[in-house]
Amino acid sequence: MATNGRSSARPGSDHRSRGVQGTVRFRTTFRNTIYDVFRARGWRETESDTDWDVAWVDVGWIRDNMDAMHFDEHQRINHFRNHYELTRKDAMNRNLRRMQRQLMREERHDEARKYDFFPTTYVLPVDYGPFVEEFKQQANAIWIMKPIGKAQGKGIFLFNKLSQINEWRKDHRWKPDEAQTETYVVQRYIENPLLVGGKKFDLRIYALVTSFNPLVCYLYCSGFARFTGFRYSSSAKKLGESYMHLTNVAIQKTAPGYDADAGCKWPLRQLKLYLIGKFGAAATDKQFARALTRRLGPARCATAPD
Repeated sequence: MATNGRSSARPGSDHRSRGVQGTVRFRTTFRNTIYDVFRARGWRETESDTDWDVAWVDVGWIRDNMDAMHFDEHQRINHFRNHYELTRKDAMNRNLRRMQRQLMREERHDEARKYDFFPTTYVLPVDYGPFVEEFKQQANAIWIMKPIGKAQGKGIFLFNKLSQINEWRKDHRWKPDEAQTETYVVQRYIENPLLVGGKKFDLRIYALVTSFNPLVCYLYCSGFARFTGFRYSSSAKKLGESYMHLTNVAIQKTAPGYDADAGCKWPLRQLKLYLIGKFGAAATDKQFARALTRRLGPARCATAPD
């Protein structure tokens, strides 16, 4: 939960005025699980833009209101104002590289080497020239294209020939000098991922960041793994089969034969037990610790000085 780092009473505010003593007042723009949880805890909803204890709002509200507001010390909100520095794909790539450069300048080379977990990445159309040069040097490599601001697997595709990009550029009327062009990131695809039962998976691990400077982050002790519904293949003939390559639930639930009751998820504990059985406890614990601690890297780099 975020505050804006400033403490100042609102005009006409007594800091903690409440209709019911001891009741947490919340404001939200959602009607979902978050809303249900707040109500179940006995919290009281308010429509006020300023007189609340907790606000769980969408990014549009943050953009329109946060910079013009002063928060009281006790108030909490669910986004930092510059959250897009981590949540947008091009900004994430920029900040990871920025952190690497800072560590290298400070001669903290061992720590800088820990930022090797993200693949070669270019932002298109801005980096199209450098990307083409890199593409030509990586014969037979597979690349993946992702829109910078979309979710649920929308707009993602794989390719291994520049001719496939050329067709995409025509379809999207892609002109580098036009501002309306949709921006994508293109990354070297990881062709040899760890598989479970022949299927790809990724991890969903939840973290609560309450401060960036100093960094205060709480990692939730559970989580889950998301699986594809089809066995993986790096064959060039299979690049268009998103059910094989993308773990997004929004993609998988439209796959032929998808079982909504079984789903495509494992609790994190179940995945860990499987990996222990295959690789041993020591190796599994080491990789889990490595993966979890690296999740803190992007949080650090979002506020690192240039």
